[in-house]
Amino acid sequence: MTDEDMTEKEDFETFDFVVNDEDEVMLLLYEREGEPNHPSFSMSPAEGTAVLYRNDEDIIELSDIGSDIFDSLAEADKLLVCELSRTENEDDTEIVNAYEAEIVD
Repeated sequence: MTDEDMTEKEDFETFDFVVNDEDEVMLLLYEREGEPNHPSFSMSPAEGTAVLYRNDEDIIELSDIGSDIFDSLAEADKLLVCELSRTENEDDTEIVNAYEAEIVD
């Protein structure tokens, strides 16, 4: 794998959380292979990490999550996840998958 391939792969491994005015949290990440199947989300606020269990084969570890996100998720039982298409031009990006992941302990 070339350095350029590694950089592109890392770019597509990025994620972001968005919090709306109602303090609801949405996780944005790039589309993954396969369909989500009974997704769940496990948090470790003390470590600033979380894990999205997308399906039996796809487990996504998230790190460097701000405490404000954990505060917003404290009373939630589900997390909205939106997977975005992988495009060269940001203006062409579309939501490929949108689903709720159950928040588990």
